[in-house]
Amino acid sequence: MRAYELMKETFYRRSYIWIVHVSWFALYGLYWWLFLPEGPDFGKFVFVWGGFLLPLALSAGIFGDDIGSGRICVLVTKPFWSGELYLFRLLGLSFQAVVHLLLAGALVLGLHAVMDKGNTTDLGLWLLASWLLFNTCAALSTTLSVFVGRAFNSLLLLVLVAAGYFVMGMLMRMLGDNAMTGAFMSFVRYGWPPFTLLHKFAAGEYGPFALTVGKFSIAKDIACVVHSLMLAAAYSVLGIVILSRREFSRVRD
Repeated sequence: MRAYELMKETFYRRSYIWIVHVSWFALYGLYWWLFLPEGPDFGKFVFVWGGFLLPLALSAGIFGDDIGSGRICVLVTKPFWSGELYLFRLLGLSFQAVVHLLLAGALVLGLHAVMDKGNTTDLGLWLLASWLLFNTCAALSTTLSVFVGRAFNSLLLLVLVAAGYFVMGMLMRMLGDNAMTGAFMSFVRYGWPPFTLLHKFAAGEYGPFALTVGKFSIAKDIACVVHSLMLAAAYSVLGIVILSRREFSRVRD
């Protein structure tokens, strides 16, 4: 019961959250209706909007608001491990993503059946990749929210990702095969949210982007999924450690 209440809180903590979901569905429908994309093209659209931008919108201030208002003092003094608060809020976000992406897939399949145009090839694989990306971005955003005030965690993650890829592009052009570039690329490849990995996973392309890449196709699929889940778990552990060790004030910011 406590797990259910904590997970439900992630949805009801802000009145605009249901508006976010409805707005995203409208974007999916309009994109399919107006452009009639092939499956991979629509998959890339969902990958960006559902896998990256959706977790930013849903996780904004997920802990920062409670910390800023002083409410966190009440929450973390309840008779349970404070890590549970982090875990079940993150699970609440992940469950929202499952329902959201399944409904998005059903919406597109319905439009495809009515219009008899476009192509839904590999749509399921793109939805899975979007959910995996959602989990890593939501975990990282939730961790940032533990020590970033109010709803700035989402904005910070957006800026970090944009700046990270800008720096990566500059280094690739300026330094080529320099050792510094290699070290940065290794960090992006293994420690950064797995944008490239999951994009290649959904598109059926593979390269040295996961910790383990097997010889056979099924092994490569599993490696991509495991790597993404490992990153989400690593980001979560960091957030739980910070949340468990922080001292909070009852004074509003």
